[in-house]
Amino acid sequence: MASWSRLTYHKRLFIGLVVYSWLLVGCFAGFQYYREKKFKIVELNAQLQVINDRLLDEFDKNPEGFRLSMLPPNPFDELRVSIMTSDGKIIYDNILDSLPTASHLGREEIARALNTGTGFAVRRHSSTTGETYFYSAKSGDRYIVRTAVPYSSPLELLLKADYGFVWFMIAVTVIMCVIGYLVTRRLGQNLSRLSSFAESAEKGERIYDTEPFPHDELGEISNHIVRLYARLQQAITDRDREHRAAINEEQEKIRIKKQLTNNINHELKTPVAAMQVCLETLVEHKNLSPEKRDEFIMRCYVENQRLRSLLADVALITRMEEGGSVIAREEVNLTEVIDDVCDELAPAAATRGLVIVNGVDREIAMQGNSSLLFSVFKNLIDNAIVHSGGSRVEINLAADSADYVILTVADDGRGVAENELPRLFERFYRVDKGRSRQAGGTGLGLSIVKNAILWHGGEVSVTNRREGGLVFKIRLPKI
Repeated sequence: MASWSRLTYHKRLFIGLVVYSWLLVGCFAGFQYYREKKFKIVELNAQLQVINDRLLDEFDKNPEGFRLSMLPPNPFDELRVSIMTSDGKIIYDNILDSLPTASHLGREEIARALNTGTGFAVRRHSSTTGETYFYSAKSGDRYIVRTAVPYSSPLELLLKADYGFVWFMIAVTVIMCVIGYLVTRRLGQNLSRLSSFAESAEKGERIYDTEPFPHDELGEISNHIVRLYARLQQAITDRDREHRAAINEEQEKIRIKKQLTNNINHELKTPVAAMQVCLETLVEHKNLSPEKRDEFIMRCYVENQRLRSLLADVALITRMEEGGSVIAREEVNLTEVIDDVCDELAPAAATRGLVIVNGVDREIAMQGNSSLLFSVFKNLIDNAIVHSGGSRVEINLAADSADYVILTVADDGRGVAENELPRLFERFYRVDKGRSRQAGGTGLGLSIVKNAILWHGGEVSVTNRREGGLVFKIRLPKI
């Protein structure tokens, strides 16, 4: 058993295949021998039955003057003929000098002949020479005829099976063994490769063998294992990289929080300082003309509105990030939301010579929050009105299915530098900081857009149009 286990899988498989093949050939050969031998016996019995028919005819015609020489020649040199009555008593035998008085009804071939009309049997004749005979009997109306031939070498040759089939099977088996050896050797080589791979994988070594396995079941399994291990190695590498990235991200979050605090502080200081200057001027110079007084009051009003917008935007972003689960979801008609935004911003767009084109002419129903969706499209269109420098803003429906909807908001303005596109959704990020503040922007509009779309489970992206301007692509799930 130990020596067997030391054999390679290829050799064990090949030995098993050889044993199985030869067992199969042996079974086929045994079956073929039995079938052919039975066929030869039936064929011999049929030849003897023809002789039995003639004997019955001749004996019925002339029982007293019957002679065996009256029959035509037959292929058997030592043919023994016995004729008996229906009670088993022999009345003619061409071999015996004296007829036996005992009944032969107990003989196998006679009993079958009486039951079915014909019968045969093979047995040793112990009373005379001790030779083995083949007996064939036939029952007539009054008599029973039994013929017998020695079961000698010529007869055995006659009864032997046709070994051509067996030799053919042996040849096929040899060919199968050769082919099996080639196949199992190839299989063994693949298993050796897989075993070497497993050893390397157990040691945690990098696998650089990229040669694919054969396109069969084992090859597919092996390829899957190799790919799985490669993914595992990649996953470990990615884990380590992500761990380092997480540390860096945590440090970056700390930095961003400090920066965000500084930005909010700065953004709040600007309108507060402006209002402080205006109020101090009004308090200290009570003799200002009505026109100047109204100008300083209007500046305070504008800065106060800016401060309110800033606080509202910060509160909205905080609410989405920290309390998104408490924002109500309801069935929203997105088409009506877009119509309301376009109607509200149309006058402001007209004052800047800009046209809003609403191409959403199909009713879109979805689950969401109408206030957040209103803020999304208001910020996008307002951003185009104030900062694009173009003459046209278009809202179009790019795709509408049972599961999602895709809309685009595009302008024909000057666009943005490619290196600045990824930062447009950052809080307080301004492409042109001075002009943005003068226009009254808080720097939080596009950040609100991104957070509101994420709250709805959607996606938003921005690219420059080839013909000029920006295009925002929004994908929103309906459910």
